[in-house]
Amino acid sequence: MRRVWIVIGSLLVLLLMTGSTLADMPQQAGGVSAKAIQNLNLRAGPGTHWKLMGTVDAGTTVRLDGRDSSATWVRGLVPSGEVWWMAAAYLDISPERVQALPVVGVDSPSQLTGPAPAQPSNAPAQPSAPAAPAGSGVPASTTAAVNVRSGPSASTERVGRLAYRAEVRVQGRSADGDWVRAALPEGGTGWISAAYLTITAAQIATLPVVEGGAAAPAAAAPAPNAPIVNTAPVSGFGLGGHVSSFGTAAINAMNRAGMTWVKKQYRWGGSEGSITGMISDAHSKGFRILIGVVGSAGSVNDPSYIERYASFVAGAAAAGADAIEIWNEQNIDREWAAGSIDPAKYTELLRQSYNAIKAANPNTLVVSGAPAPTGFFGGCSPNGCDDAPYLAGMAAAGAARYMDCVGVHYNEGIVPPSQTSGDPRGSSGHYTRYFLGMVNTYYNAFGGAKPLCFTELGYLSPEGFGGLPDQFAWAANVSVAQQAAWLAEAVSLARSSGKVRLIIVWNVDFTNYGADPMAGYAMIRPNGSCPACDALAGAR
Repeated sequence: MRRVWIVIGSLLVLLLMTGSTLADMPQQAGGVSAKAIQNLNLRAGPGTHWKLMGTVDAGTTVRLDGRDSSATWVRGLVPSGEVWWMAAAYLDISPERVQALPVVGVDSPSQLTGPAPAQPSNAPAQPSAPAAPAGSGVPASTTAAVNVRSGPSASTERVGRLAYRAEVRVQGRSADGDWVRAALPEGGTGWISAAYLTITAAQIATLPVVEGGAAAPAAAAPAPNAPIVNTAPVSGFGLGGHVSSFGTAAINAMNRAGMTWVKKQYRWGGSEGSITGMISDAHSKGFRILIGVVGSAGSVNDPSYIERYASFVAGAAAAGADAIEIWNEQNIDREWAAGSIDPAKYTELLRQSYNAIKAANPNTLVVSGAPAPTGFFGGCSPNGCDDAPYLAGMAAAGAARYMDCVGVHYNEGIVPPSQTSGDPRGSSGHYTRYFLGMVNTYYNAFGGAKPLCFTELGYLSPEGFGGLPDQFAWAANVSVAQQAAWLAEAVSLARSSGKVRLIIVWNVDFTNYGADPMAGYAMIRPNGSCPACDALAGAR
């Protein structure tokens, strides 16, 4: 109780010193409003060394939700509806109010809510283009949520976004036929990737080749209190956890551990489905989200299924997914059709998915599916493949061009992460036994060209549960204290290595403990304690 009163007293002293009141503290939903006192640069992070992302005019109102530790840079929502960083000195906000803002990281999602402000006055006007009569053109509908752009390229400005099954009338095409210009449901015209429309190649061929930009579509009224996604690209090192329920206990544990990412897995069979709610839930709770989208193992030989899978993950990107893992453990027959396991075939799936995702949302991080770490097969065949030769096959097929990050799983460790030899099991020299063995094997597989994303990293401890199934008996002597210490050490090693971009701890809150003892990997233990939370919080 004495500690609680000390904290409360400290807060009151701070408020008295700054002249602030509780009413001055920022509201998480709406932020703190401020105006630019001169033309203001917008940056991807807190400092002039971060990429310049745009400007706003003097007099423009922004809404702020956080600051850096020095209180010289603040983060906020600008009139374009994006969230960027800006120098506090060029806003009409007092130093006291800046200090009252919470310190946020570059990678922390914004919690500002409400409708996005109008287009800033200095935004370039969209060039108008002659539009065909509203009723003319080829009718089509979108096959996923998709961006509308000012020209026939993913590099041109995004002027809107259409929902899944939105109806348009296609009136022209680019010279190569990859992009079409269409009359939009809310008025105006815009360019859409033809891959996301129900229009055939024969229909595209009948359209005239057109040039020029497109009028921005009329803005649809946003849903009240809809979360605004942080538009800053993913950067730096990230830490998160794989959750089951994503309830209060999991959220509290993740916040306590200093996590800013959450992972959920979604199994897509080929029919309609949506993960927009999953994305919004994560963002509304203050986390970026990695979604592992696992398809149907029996459908991988159907080219149309692969195309539909790519369209589905593109829809997830358009809905704001921060990262998407393309499949899961595709080197074993549990996840990929036996007789068809082939790193080159997977690379084709990765290629189509990557191109579709980047067309829908260039800021979504694409993670290659993490292979199952194994030496069981003694090589690679269509019925199963060890992960090292599988990675080599992906590299030979050009997979590095179609990923931002190499997916990795590591969940069989029974020695500290810094240890590189001496595992008491047989085959003690095999790299999958060691954390650094996995880091170096996967990083070197692509010549260091891509960073690693551990989409599962965990240590199994039976403490508090009882005996382990025979196939997991290797972890019988791992204590909860070791689990916590090893997770923290792995994060510290990864952060300092320069080779790892993201670690997702497997797992936070799973409770099933049977033939697959998932709860033994959980950070939250049977008695509700979370030693790993405190250990991870200190891992810097």
